[in-house]
Amino acid sequence: MESMDFVRLGKTGLKVSRLCLGCMSYGVPERGGHPWSLPEEQSRPFFKRALELGVNFFDTANVYSDGTSEEITGRALKDFAAGREEVVIATKVHGRMRADANGAGLSRKSIFAEIDASLKRLGTDYVDLYQIHRFDKETPVEETLEALHDVVKAGKARYLGASSMHAWQFCKALYLADRHGWTRFASMQNHYNLLYREEEREMMGLCREEGVGVIPWSPLARGRLTRPWEERLGTGRAETDAFGKTLYNDEASDGRVVERVRQVAGARAVPMAQVALAWMLSKPVVTAPIVGATKPHHLEDAAAAVSLALSPGEIAALEEPYLPHPVLGFA
Repeated sequence: MESMDFVRLGKTGLKVSRLCLGCMSYGVPERGGHPWSLPEEQSRPFFKRALELGVNFFDTANVYSDGTSEEITGRALKDFAAGREEVVIATKVHGRMRADANGAGLSRKSIFAEIDASLKRLGTDYVDLYQIHRFDKETPVEETLEALHDVVKAGKARYLGASSMHAWQFCKALYLADRHGWTRFASMQNHYNLLYREEEREMMGLCREEGVGVIPWSPLARGRLTRPWEERLGTGRAETDAFGKTLYNDEASDGRVVERVRQVAGARAVPMAQVALAWMLSKPVVTAPIVGATKPHHLEDAAAAVSLALSPGEIAALEEPYLPHPVLGFA
């Protein structure tokens, strides 16, 4: 195993690698909404190499490729990891998995059904981190929190996490968990990168003050921070990722930020991806960016970023062109 830094997830005793492998990239392309995902045989080398690099943290979700991401993730980790206790497996619940009235959301019924389904697909008795994929406006948050607490007490999850929502919603959830003695959220998986920094206004400060670990999704902005702006649409994912197309379209602002990344990377003689990830890892509140990898060099660049320390001047240069964005990524 190669050298990797490990940090605690928020205020918990759980230690995770400074990088989390995002497993949305792995699944049956014909199932679900990710036609660019890699099928199982093409996916397996990425799990093997991640483990070799020292990554112990793997994130998926029930909705990724209609459950097949969980299946592929579970089989690969069983085959390549030294043992179940050597890895930290995270998955998520909220999105629609069935057509019936209770086939989505965060009701007690849905959560109890989906944790069991996820465990079966992953081939494990428990997940280390069980996360709500989004906020459910139709279900009382107290019902969701108590159900999640019961999942933990039943031994089916070790810790709980949340994902993109308004800071006031997350603050309310933390308050209610404390008030009722329920398991509180240990992590926030939010939308954060050099092209989208709106989370710095409220959420990041809340997580810092409450001791919540931050594990951002899309740290490389769907690949837009890894290549010159004019080449941003040159991949199969960029052409078919409908959700991604709603997130980054502002050439006046985003294009200038990407150009700064290119300049810093050129001066350092390193790939742009390393600079973009090193910027995120310089933020004390960030625990582990969730990195997607569909080519071998993606993992190598991510691992190299852990030891790439940017200067205050470089960080300022990367941040200076940013302009405010509308709130995106909650849907």
